[in-house]
Amino acid sequence: MVRYGKEHKAETRRRIIETAGRRFKQDGIDGSGVSTLMKDAGLTNGAFYAHFASKDDLVTTALADQLKVQAENVVAQAAPGRAGVEQIVRGYLSPEHRDSLGDGCPNAALLDEIGRCTDATRRAYTDGVLILIEGIASRMAPEDPSSARVKALSLLGLLAGTLQLSRALTDRQLAEELLEQGINNALSLLDAADQRV
Repeated sequence: MVRYGKEHKAETRRRIIETAGRRFKQDGIDGSGVSTLMKDAGLTNGAFYAHFASKDDLVTTALADQLKVQAENVVAQAAPGRAGVEQIVRGYLSPEHRDSLGDGCPNAALLDEIGRCTDATRRAYTDGVLILIEGIASRMAPEDPSSARVKALSLLGLLAGTLQLSRALTDRQLAEELLEQGINNALSLLDAADQRV
C-alpha cells in the first residue's frame, strides 16, 4: 500500500474544495452528491472521509473558500475609491459573469440554499461576506469604511439579486436589460451615498 505525505493530502483536499465550490455553484448544494463531487475531483467516494467529516463540513469549507477567492480576486484587485466599486459592479453584472455559474459568485448561486444550511455553514458564510463588504466599504468611504458597511452589504444584495433574476429569465433581451438597469441602480445607490457624506 502506498503512503502519501502530508503535502499530497493537502493537495488532494484543496482539489476537492475547489471542485466542490464550482459544482455547488453550478448545480446547487442539494443537487451535488458526494459521489459526483469526488468523481469531479478524480477520486473515489472512500477518499472523501479522509478529508471531511460530512458533506456539511465540505459545504462549509468550500463556501468559505469561494468567498475568500472572491474577496482576493475581485474585491481586492479593484481600483481604489469609487472607481473600484464601479469596476466591481460592472464586472458582477456582466453577461459573462451571469453565464458562468461554476466560476461566478457564490452569493448569487447559493444564497437561497445557504439560509437552510447548518449554523456552521451560515457562520462561515457570514464571515466571508463580512470580508467582501469590508473591501467594498473601504472603496465607498476610504476615510471611514465602517460608516459604509451597511451600504456595502445593501449593494451586495442588489448585485446578487439582480444576477439571480437575470439568470432565471428565458428572455435574453430582458435579461440583458435587467443587468444594465442593475448597473444603473447600483451606481445611483453609490451617487446617493456620495451626496450624503
